[in-house]
This record gives sequence, structure tokens and C-alpha cells, in this order.
Amino acid sequence: MDHGSRDERKAAGGWEALIASGRSLISSGAPLSGAKALRKANQPDGFDCPGCAWGDPEHGSSFEFCENGVKAVSWEATERRADPALFGRLSVSELSRLDDHSLENHGRLTHPMRYNRATDHYEPVTWDDAFAGIASVLNALESPNEAQFYTSGRASNEAAFLYQLFVRIFGTNNMPDCSNMCHEASGVALTQAIGIGKGTVRLEDFEKADAIFVVGQNPGTNHPRMLGDLRRAAERGARIVAFNTLKERGLKRFADPQRKREMVLGGSAPIASDYFQPRLGGDMAAFRGMAKAVLAADRKARAETGTGVLDDVFIREHCHGFEDYVAAVDATGWGAIEDQSGLSRDDIEKAAAIYLDADNVICTWAMGITQHRHSVATIREIASFMMLRGQIGRPGAGLCPVRGHSNVQGDRTMGINDKPPASLLDALEKNFGFKPPRENGDSTIEAIGAMISGRSKAFIGLGGNFARAVPDSGFIEKALRGQRLTVHIATKLNASHTMPGENAYLLPCLGRTEIDLNTKGEPQLVTVEDSMSMVHGSAGINPPAGQELRSEIAIIAGIAERTVGSATIDWTALAEDYDRIRDLIEKTIPGFDDFNARVRRPRGFDLGNAAAERRWNTPTGRANFFTGTLPEKTACQDRQDAPDRFVLQTMRSHDQYNTTVYGMDDRYRGVYGERRVVFVNPTDIEALGAKPHQRVTITGPGEDGISRVAEGFKIIPYDIPRGCIAGYFPELNVLVPLSSYGEMSGTPTSKSVPVRLSLIEGPAAA
Repeated sequence: MDHGSRDERKAAGGWEALIASGRSLISSGAPLSGAKALRKANQPDGFDCPGCAWGDPEHGSSFEFCENGVKAVSWEATERRADPALFGRLSVSELSRLDDHSLENHGRLTHPMRYNRATDHYEPVTWDDAFAGIASVLNALESPNEAQFYTSGRASNEAAFLYQLFVRIFGTNNMPDCSNMCHEASGVALTQAIGIGKGTVRLEDFEKADAIFVVGQNPGTNHPRMLGDLRRAAERGARIVAFNTLKERGLKRFADPQRKREMVLGGSAPIASDYFQPRLGGDMAAFRGMAKAVLAADRKARAETGTGVLDDVFIREHCHGFEDYVAAVDATGWGAIEDQSGLSRDDIEKAAAIYLDADNVICTWAMGITQHRHSVATIREIASFMMLRGQIGRPGAGLCPVRGHSNVQGDRTMGINDKPPASLLDALEKNFGFKPPRENGDSTIEAIGAMISGRSKAFIGLGGNFARAVPDSGFIEKALRGQRLTVHIATKLNASHTMPGENAYLLPCLGRTEIDLNTKGEPQLVTVEDSMSMVHGSAGINPPAGQELRSEIAIIAGIAERTVGSATIDWTALAEDYDRIRDLIEKTIPGFDDFNARVRRPRGFDLGNAAAERRWNTPTGRANFFTGTLPEKTACQDRQDAPDRFVLQTMRSHDQYNTTVYGMDDRYRGVYGERRVVFVNPTDIEALGAKPHQRVTITGPGEDGISRVAEGFKIIPYDIPRGCIAGYFPELNVLVPLSSYGEMSGTPTSKSVPVRLSLIEGPAAA
């Protein structure tokens, strides 16, 4: 796609989304069962979509899924099988040479497998032998802290609760999880600001908002159902204000595939009323600039009328640190704000005017905000900006971090946390009669360091594709292969499985769409929590992909029983009846009163949110304004004014969800058939002396002195600020330094990576 082409100006959704969905169902080899399953996606009597964590409406329709949901369901419902015959044909060395798409395209894992180092093949193993082998290695460790227990956001609440219970009885808080790599900054910042690490809005608030600020996120690719809610808000007159470095099609226009008339007539509707493109890392400065404009408007109004534009009552009764925040804003000059944000004062004041004109404002954000060194400070700044007019804790207003995987928020609620709160540990000790470890465990960044250094000896992954999700991916294969034990609980083959430790197991589990029967033949129900703190039931409807498959809960229980025994917990009984797990959750985790009854109500139940009710569980007992300064320099400001130096952000393609690559196209950005591409401003391409579609080498000279290289990437002209470039993960994770992470969050700085581009000459440049 050339910059500004007709393809770029098409609406998101529409027939393209329907065609892509149909192709996904057909390519799965099971179009009928996949289509049947979709009718039950996000329904009260069905399963929660294994894709994103966007909320479900109380007034739901019969179709509560999107293109991403279709891909996730069909990808899971495929008829292809990664069975023992496949592993007999292909060695691990041969599998390791396949790309991510090809690996997962082999289909569903069907049997527990154990790696044979002598033959370099995975071979079938019984469940009992697998559990015994895993327990043997874990119990031989010198310390429980030599093991890492990773969790993907796909795990259910029940699986996550059982997992953390087992891990803490085993004796460690080493529970790195996918939150460490995405929204950890949101949890840290919101806890400091409002006393809870979650958003304050319900889905219904989007029906009442007058302005919605969509910051550092691309709903069209990452959570398409959100586009429907944004469109409906725009249609009733709400202003949709986008702050995003790339000009994304999904935020500009959207054609709803569920609107029959629109599909027939080829119509669409605009989404963003206003679109601002800050430089990478410049969002904090943009929000400080808007606050500066709001404070100026307040002073002017008070001088002219005696009444300001701030919510004085909210600030006086609910907030702490207002005067110091005002002083910090006043001390920040417009020159610094414009230089750091990359936006003009006029644009920032225009955005502030929209905020001032709106009675009810929601601010949403995603990983474009959370994956910077100063992400916690940025989210604190966003929260402070919203406090100025009391836009927290009332209908149609609030803070909304939009998390990715379907239950990443629920996993943290259930205790998957390397830094557990004392209240959780106290409850575990009281209810289960053991002394849980009190020292903090390893986060994802720390776990990788422990594996590289040899301090870690065992890795167990509850879902996910750890090797492809983490930064500095060039180091992770050696780290995983150096473990005495690697265990992956998974539905499909992925790259992490091709990096086996000395003892290595693949344990196949049921997917979200599949019927989970106990030994009595009774169907089991699990639960998840969405981004709006709603807890939903989920029950699969498809037959399992194989007779050997077990649920995540049954697998965790099997490992736990052999490792720590049943003196404290009757693991078998819990795996036999998930209601028993929910009874334990009710006793341990606040907000789950009458859990088993409430989760069986249509649409589930609201966990509640103290900040949404203007109760602030902070040390001050109030919502806290942020009083810090802007970063001294962002990566963009630190970039030398040289044509070959840039700041890189990694991101998903449209045909991808997290590390799962469904296909090689990114039609919303005009890319087809490949993923080794880099999006660059056309003026920067010219200054580099390059041409569109020429190949380049991308080099990341890290602060640690390690040279990181990604070769053979095609230049794609794109509407992105000068000096900023973008490309896909996991291919570009090799450039994200393990040594660069967010202050107070430990999240990789995947949206602010200093790099150089160098042209490739000769045949390789084609």
C-alpha cells in the first residue's frame, strides 16, 4: 500500500470482516461446528469468547462476536491435529524452523507428550507418568524459588485460583504473568491514584458519555466489538477523540457487519471526531497540556463570572494533592509540552475544549500508553486530568484501561500476582491452614533474568506462548533449554514448545469452546472477568478435540496432588466439581459472595468497584492527584536528528491476536502475504535515501551494550509522526531490551525502542 492510498481510506468492518470471518471458518476444516459455536459466544448459556476482554451488554443480541472472535473460535475448533504421528514425523529441531503461523496451523494437541533428548522427538506419555515426572523435578529443587509458574490471560478464574493456591503451598510467589507485559502500569498507577487497579466504568456508561478519549489503542484490530459501542456513541452525538501515533482505519470509519441495510448499501459511519497523533511517549505531555488549558479556562471563568469550570465539590471532598498538582502543571511550559508530545498548542487546546464542553467523559487506553518507561506517570496524569471535573465515579464517566486477553484481569483478581497483597496471603493462611510465602516473587522480566542467570531451574506455563511474548527474544531459547524442567499446558503447538528443557512436557488442555465433563459425565462451568469487572459464566458446546484432553483445572490438580500432596487440599475433589473451587474463592477473595448462585444468572454479576462509588482505598483515603514532572526526555526527544535513527513501537497485525498469528495479512494497513514490514513516515523514507518497499536492517543499540538486529524488513509508507516507526511482534521483540522497562511497573518498553535503519543493497533488498 502506498501512503494515502484508496485501500487505506476504506472503512473498518463491513464486507471485508465478513469475508475474512468466512475464510477463517472454512480454513479451520470445521465451518459448521465453528458457526454453531459462534451463536453461543458471549451468551448467557454459552462460552465467553477466548479473544479480548471487552464487556458484554446487559441487553445482548444473538450475535455478540466480532472478526477476532470468529478467528479465535475457528482456530480452536479446527479439525487439524498435532497428534503423536506428527511428533513422530517431525523432530523438535525441524519444528523449531517453522514460523509461528505454521506451528499453530498443525492444529490441536491431542496427547500428553514428553521430550526425548536422545531422539529429539516428543513422545506420548501417560498423564500419571507426566504428573509424577513433573513432581519429581519440582521436589528435587533446592528451593521453591527456583521454579517459575507463568500464567496466560486465557486461564479461567477457577484454574487461576487453583494454580496460585498450588504454587503458594509449594512455597513461592514466582508467578510471572501476561499482565507484567501489558497493563501492569495501569494496575500500579490506578491503585496509587484511586485505590483500585481496575477501571471504573461499566459498558452501559458508553451509552451516556458525551466525550470518549481513546488513547494509545487500536480497537479495530485488538478489540473490534468496542468499535460498535464507539459508533453508537458517535451516532448520538458523543465526541470520540483519538490519541494514537498511527492513523488507524478502525478509528476513522466503521461499517457494522451486523447492520443488514448498511451492508447492502455499502455504508459506514465515522468513529473519531478528532484524531491527534502524538509522538511515541508523548501522551503524558499531551494530557498535561490539556490540564494546563483547563486550568487557564477555569481562571478566566472565575475572573469573568466568579464561577470556574472545575468540579470544586469533587476536588474538595474527594481529592488529595490538588494544589501541588496545579503547581506542577503551572511549572510545565508550553514549549516542553509541544516538544515532548509532538502536538501543537492549538491541537492540545482543541482537545481540552472538547473535554470542557462534555458533561460526561470516559478515557480509555491500552498498550500504547502502558509500554513506556514513564507509563505509570502517564496514567497518573490521565487520572488527574479526569479528576479536574469530577469525571470519575458517576454515570457516563470514568477511567477504562482496555485489557487484551479474555481473563487477564480475572487472573490477577484470583491471586496470580508476583507481589501479592498481604490481605490475600492472610486469607489463604486463615482459610487453608498453611503459611504462604511473604516475600515478593519474580515478575516476567525478573523470571527471564533468573532463567538466563541459572537461578531458575524449572518453568511451567499455564497457556500462552512465553518465548514469543517476551522481550529480548534472542535470549529466551537458551534460557528455556537450560531449565531442568519445562511444562506447557496448551491447546496448540507454538514456538515455546520447540525450546524444551532437560525434562519437558506438553500437556494438552480443553479449549474455551469445548464441553468439560467430570468423571460422572456432568458438564462443568468456569468463569471469567472482563475489563468492566463483570464476572461471567462460560460453558463450552463443542466435543473435545481428543479423548486424552483434560481441563486446565484437572491438569493443575494432577500436578499439585503429586507435588505437594493432598493433606492441605483435596485436589481431586476440586477438579471433580468446580462449584467447590468457587466456594473457596468466595471465602478468600472479596466481592464473590454467593458466587455459585450469582454466576448462573444471565450476564453474570458486577464485582463492584469502590472508586466507581467514590470510595478511595488509598493511604490518604482520597483520590490522589499526580504531582510529578514530565520525563526529562522521551526516547523520541533523545533521538539524534539523524535520518537513520528512529523510535520503534511493536504492535499486532490485523490477522493476529497476542502471539497467535492467524494469517499473513494486515488489510487495515494494506499489507498482504508477509509480516516482516516496518511502517515509516514517507518524508523519513525520502530522508533515509530509501524507496517504498525497499528492505532494511533494523538495529537496536541497547543501553546495555548488546547489539540487537532484525534483518530484511520491507519499508511501508504510513501516516505516522516523523522519527517514529512501527512493526509487528513477535518478529521485532528481538529488538526490545530486557534491561529497559517501566518505572514501578517492570513492563517492557515495547513502544519506545531506539533503533537505526540501514538499507540492504543487492538481491536481498527485493
